[in-house]
Amino acid sequence: MRAGWLAVFLAASTAAFGAEGEFDHVVKAIEAHYGTTRTHIPFIGLASFAVKVAHPGGASDFKLAIFEDLKSRGERDQVELDRFMSQLSSPSLHPVVRARSRRDRESTYIYAGEAGRSTRVLIATFERNEATVIEVKVDVTTLLKWLNEPEDAGKSAGPRREW
Repeated sequence: MRAGWLAVFLAASTAAFGAEGEFDHVVKAIEAHYGTTRTHIPFIGLASFAVKVAHPGGASDFKLAIFEDLKSRGERDQVELDRFMSQLSSPSLHPVVRARSRRDRESTYIYAGEAGRSTRVLIATFERNEATVIEVKVDVTTLLKWLNEPEDAGKSAGPRREW
């Protein structure tokens, strides 16, 4: 009986780790590839707690990593980056958008999780010497509303006030 519960616990832990591991996987890969560490952001823990409590814009959790002073190797980095990010697709995250500017050497990758009451969205942007990775857990209804009305995406998710 104990072995059965242990198997269920390990399966649930593996599924939870796999579902939450993409952000950490991307961050560690950037650190390893560029030989750098993410920039410390003061009070990010407090901001994360505030999001969990207040749910601004339908968000209930977020993770953020910023990298500065990356040593880019030019076009070769773009090819390696595309290869790495294409391998990120998993049962819990699926590629939605990949945009790349060869002239500016900028790339953006957007992944989304399975839609339920909420979903996870992972966005990774790479510029010449900087990278930003953010993962947000967001209410699907709010996300769909913003996709249908993108002009309202930057505004408060609360009731609209006329002045």
